[in-house]
Amino acid sequence: MISGLDFVAVPSRDPDRAREFYVDTLGLRPDEKARYEFWAGDTCFAIWDPERMGGGEFVPQRNAHIAFHVDDVEAARAELEAKGVEFLGETFDTGVCHMAFFRDPDGNDLMLHSRYKPRE
Repeated sequence: MISGLDFVAVPSRDPDRAREFYVDTLGLRPDEKARYEFWAGDTCFAIWDPERMGGGEFVPQRNAHIAFHVDDVEAARAELEAKGVEFLGETFDTGVCHMAFFRDPDGNDLMLHSRYKPRE
């Protein structure tokens, strides 16, 4: 029945501030036709204001971390920390991947992720 994933979205109280974070800080590619949509590889990533778009009260997305792929978590983390991004704890090593958790300016949970070996 489901044939794909069209986009992933997170809520924002200030879409322009969020756009700046996702484009200028994280480096996502802006969509040419939609101001609040961006591209992480082949995946569309969107921000929306639930209070202005009929979605109810704003609540940050928590505990469903959007995992942005990077080749080297430590290098990407250092680059983002230099831009003022604050990470939540140390980089986590699961035995098959590295993950570094952080939040966007609206408090939405995000992570840097890199798998370094197959799960057994």
